[in-house]
Amino acid sequence: QVQLVESGGGLVQAGGSLRLSCAASGGTFGNVPMGWFRQTPGKEREFVAVIGWSGVTAFYGDSVKGRFAISIDNTKNTVYLQMNSLKAEDTAVYYCAADPEGSWKNPADYSFWGQGTRVTVSS
Repeated sequence: QVQLVESGGGLVQAGGSLRLSCAASGGTFGNVPMGWFRQTPGKEREFVAVIGWSGVTAFYGDSVKGRFAISIDNTKNTVYLQMNSLKAEDTAVYYCAADPEGSWKNPADYSFWGQGTRVTVSS
C-alpha cells in the first residue's frame, strides 16, 4: 500500500517562502510522476506542479510559474515544492499525488494521494 506524507505547511507572510515535502513509501513505489495540487473550500482541486521520476521533466500551473519549483530526490522517494514570493491567493491545502494514469495535470488521473498540508499566507 503506497503512502504519501506531506509536511512543511504553515503560516507565512506574503512575499515569504515555504518548502513542502512529500515522502512516499510502501508497495513497489518508484519510477512514476509525482505532483502537487491545492484546494480551497468550495473550489476544485487545482494543479500546481508535477515532475517526472528522473527529475528532467516538470510542468507548472500558470498561477505559480516563476515562483514555485518542484524537485525530486528519488533516492529518498521524496518530492519537494519550493514556494517563493507567496501571495495571499496561494493559501490552500496542498496535496501530494503520485502515479497518474493519464494527464499529469488532471487530479482525477492520480492513483495515490497524501492527506494534505495547510499553507496560509497572510497579507
